[in-house]
Amino acid sequence: MRKLSIFAIITSLVLSTLAVANEVNVFNARHYKADAELYSKFTSMTGIKVNLINGKSGALEKRIIEEGADSSADLYITADAGRCGAMDAKGHLQGGLTSAAIKAAVPKSFRTSKWVGIAKRARIIYYSPERVTGAELSGMSYEGLADPKWKGRLVIRKSSNIYNKSLVASLIENNGKKSYS
Repeated sequence: MRKLSIFAIITSLVLSTLAVANEVNVFNARHYKADAELYSKFTSMTGIKVNLINGKSGALEKRIIEEGADSSADLYITADAGRCGAMDAKGHLQGGLTSAAIKAAVPKSFRTSKWVGIAKRARIIYYSPERVTGAELSGMSYEGLADPKWKGRLVIRKSSNIYNKSLVASLIENNGKKSYS
């Protein structure tokens, strides 16, 4: 997504959580310079101050859960949809993200009424040219990594990692469950 699209989505998200406010509290588990620039631009355009509460996802989620209905978080931004799904499954997200701006900017597969994807994660395969040829990787996909020829030749995060869970969930969604049984 282009920077402008992300800005429009964040603006829409923030505005959809507020009736009338002079400031918004964003619990932020992403740590990218471009995000800070977007929040600054948002404040310049709307006059609404953005208070960033930065931290690791787990700590921010724990705080949101512990504070419950009294949470100071107006918006929670994290680096992976799996974390949003887990929070939703526990009943810690509220609905209402149904504005026309969000629907126009974000494909249906990247949003629910409770959370919206604002960026995509690149899934990059790195390799050692001393051990793997470009020809072996021609047309490679993540599904192709299940081929027995790669056994003992891969380094990946452990299967319980939320990023891997999200990757597997997206593969099943796109390819069907039977492909992985």
